Amino acid sequence: MANPQRIRLEDLQLSTGKKARLHRLLYKSGPANGTLMILPIDQGLEHGPRDFLDATESGDPRFEFRLAVQANFSAIAVQIGLAEKFYPEFAGQVPLVLKLNGKTEIPSDDAPFSPLNGTVQDAVRLGADAVGYTLYVGSARQDEDFRQFSEVRRDAERYGIPVIAWAYPRGHAVDAKGGKDGLYAVDYAARVAQELGADVVKLNVPSIDPAQLAKSPKGYQREWTETSAIAQVIGSAGRSLVIFAGGERGTVSETMAKARLCLEGGATGLIFGRSVWQRSYAEALSVAQAAHSLLSEFSI
Repeated sequence: MANPQRIRLEDLQLSTGKKARLHRLLYKSGPANGTLMILPIDQGLEHGPRDFLDATESGDPRFEFRLAVQANFSAIAVQIGLAEKFYPEFAGQVPLVLKLNGKTEIPSDDAPFSPLNGTVQDAVRLGADAVGYTLYVGSARQDEDFRQFSEVRRDAERYGIPVIAWAYPRGHAVDAKGGKDGLYAVDYAARVAQELGADVVKLNVPSIDPAQLAKSPKGYQREWTETSAIAQVIGSAGRSLVIFAGGERGTVSETMAKARLCLEGGATGLIFGRSVWQRSYAEALSVAQAAHSLLSEFSI
């Protein structure tokens, strides 16, 4: 099992522009102690309106933008359309992460691939402090994905803007080896994101279900704790900062308990979407403030 130390900004070999923008995200906004707390609403493209059906107030993007400002998130992550239509009202109040690619859930996910719908130049024009890219590790179309990501990485280096990779294991081969949330798959995705040049990696918390581990390569077929599994994937991400997803809405205590495990394992931060904004505004603000308080305990 890997036993990584918490990665710091000064540990990263970054250009001046990337370092300056990451410093703003890590130390000038959010908890401002070296951790990250990002609010994503890219689910509107990825899942369509269904994520907002039972929380209709949050269907208006201004709900999430106001929340990101009032709860003092490190950044809000949105696709190009929402960035152009809504961010001007909130520019300067909360940093922006511009998601550059995405897809709908309507076609089969047998060979997922997210085409670009924005550019690094768009991000710079809109005042973003980072770009986001969804990378499907294990998809039958990962050759296209790798080439597309490489183009984004080169542009991001040219413009001095950090790249956050949403690293998602997907595809039949992944399913056959324990599934997309299994430790093997998440661990592999973490390593791939580092290898391809991501500055920050967004991961799901890995599952250590024995049935999934039994289908994984031999090295993973042993006992794991949640803590050791989290430390393992953070170690595989190496010199890429790791943020963990909050996932679907659960109880506040469950969400915070999982978040604490991630931070204790060495994560740089959290990216909480549905687990926050699928609630009334008052409830969403309360959950966000609890996450903010938790992150404040983990100065880097």
